[in-house]
Amino acid sequence: MPVLHVVVPVFNEPETLGPCLRRVLGAELPAGWTTDLYLVDDHSREEVYRATEDLARQLQSEGHAVSLRRHEVNRGKGAALQTGFDAILQSGADDPDLIIIQDADLEYDPDDFPTLMEPIISGRTNAVLGTRWGEHRPPVSLKHRIHAWGNGVLTRLSNLMTGYRVSDMECCYKLVTISTMRRLRPMLSEQRFGIEPQIVASLARLSEPIIEVPIRYSPRGPGAGKKIGWRDGVRALCVIARERFRGRPHPPAKAAYRESPK
Repeated sequence: MPVLHVVVPVFNEPETLGPCLRRVLGAELPAGWTTDLYLVDDHSREEVYRATEDLARQLQSEGHAVSLRRHEVNRGKGAALQTGFDAILQSGADDPDLIIIQDADLEYDPDDFPTLMEPIISGRTNAVLGTRWGEHRPPVSLKHRIHAWGNGVLTRLSNLMTGYRVSDMECCYKLVTISTMRRLRPMLSEQRFGIEPQIVASLARLSEPIIEVPIRYSPRGPGAGKKIGWRDGVRALCVIARERFRGRPHPPAKAAYRESPK
């Protein structure tokens, strides 16, 4: 039975983690697919981590496949993702299985999983990116326009370096096969949010074509716990430039196409 392995980096998100995981486990996957959850706590406060342990035990008692790991010090989202990727690869996951990243807040909707999975299941690609921008979600406020503009700048620079023509390189939803992750994992080293452009650059180095799929998105701000800041944007620029010359990547097959909006 094929498995969707969901890696969830967690850092001090006690109010949103439970509802988020319930959404993940409640998502209606294609026929025959099951979900495994890999939680990686990036050294949250003790009381928050204890609540996360209790939540993991509760979900396990309900019959869900849930594992929890904790960093001894805070290391960043990229480090948490790599811990989760390693756990999956060491678990003996089958090559046809899939890995997806899910943030622990409520910005992203797991009901998009089936749409994200379809291009891989149908054999059209081994790598899918979600995209938050486009006709399916036009910016409705100045704040949203600034957010889209900043992401657009980073994405365009990333495209220049990789040869891709994606519209949202920074999107959390990145989905790959286990066999692709086995090749991708040795290239990943970024500890914080620089992991986003590094994953895309590494896929380019592997010459993996990418298909983008429009997704739903409900953004939150710093007051609601959002952690990325301007320093992470600067770091992303450094990563984009460095990865271009870290062994010249093979020319990738450009994004085959963008899926139709919802």
